[in-house]
Amino acid sequence: MKISFASFKPMHDEIEYEIKFKFEEIYKRNWFILGDEDKKFEQEFADYCNVNYCIGCGNGLDALHLILKGYDIGFGDEVIVPSNTFIATALAVSYTGAKPIFVEPDIRTYNIDPSLIESAITEKTKAIIAVHLYGQPADMDEIKRIAKKYNLKLIEDAAQAHGSLYKGMKVGSLGDAAGFSFYPAKNLGSLGDGGAVVTNDKDLAEKIKALSNYGSEKKYHHIYKGFNSRLDELQAGFLRVKLKYLDKWNEERRKIAQKYIAGINNPNVIIPVEADYAKHVWYTFVIRSEKRDELQKYLNNNGIGTLIHYPIPIHLQQAYKDLGFKTGNFPIAEKIANEILSIPIWYGMKNEEIEYVIDKINAWK
Repeated sequence: MKISFASFKPMHDEIEYEIKFKFEEIYKRNWFILGDEDKKFEQEFADYCNVNYCIGCGNGLDALHLILKGYDIGFGDEVIVPSNTFIATALAVSYTGAKPIFVEPDIRTYNIDPSLIESAITEKTKAIIAVHLYGQPADMDEIKRIAKKYNLKLIEDAAQAHGSLYKGMKVGSLGDAAGFSFYPAKNLGSLGDGGAVVTNDKDLAEKIKALSNYGSEKKYHHIYKGFNSRLDELQAGFLRVKLKYLDKWNEERRKIAQKYIAGINNPNVIIPVEADYAKHVWYTFVIRSEKRDELQKYLNNNGIGTLIHYPIPIHLQQAYKDLGFKTGNFPIAEKIANEILSIPIWYGMKNEEIEYVIDKINAWK
């Protein structure tokens, strides 16, 4: 059997008519930037996240960068980020001129360990970015307590967690602001790049709206030295179609994950956990093994697509060699990077495909 790591086909076949109709509708309107589709999507996604404001932008990295710039974080400042995350989280900090300060994850959830945050706070610390990695929210109550104690901004990196819940509350509504990515592979993905900021902070929303549009609230009147990072009308329209189906698609991912959790019993494989406070949306299903490379080769040889999210921790990336870290500085992030393997989980997977993956993993020695 051949099972790709990911497939958009079942999802896109289901909504093909609506997507094509939306394209024709926008095409005939001849308005492609900052129009009605963008306004409507921003309102609908804000409502979905249970917040007051949403500002579409170019991608998830831009979303985080715009939040930090909106809060005037820059040179001389520090921002706490997880040591175990995609590099975009740290890049957003670096783009402002601030310094990312890495904090190790909880080995069970892979998200930032709240018990380690306070020791990383200095007089230069201005914010904490809590990443909801792989679709599971971080442990936000304790992170909120710390942010409030030290008067820090709490920013959610929700790029992988569209629709995820923390104690019944939607991610995106748990901090001062949140950044989302609509990269096509996400649970809510556009047909190109896209992103958004969501917040209840009116002043921040207005500033980010201007920052994302050349620093302008009124054409040719520039308040800030801004950026060009806008969600175009086509992507906004496609996202409006997809948003209606997101909860349904997430529920199917959850069912696949539950089958994996119930079925995988190989003692050489560690399966992920869903925290008791969380409703995980399983952007990826990440298993671990000390013999990860052997397992990946075995699965690939048996027709099962896999990926590693992510093989090199940020502190060991060439891009961040200026920070001076070496192997061993963040051992938990390094252990995770050396052991993790993402297996197929996507809307439309057939039961026999799921069972095949389970059987092959269980048969591996």
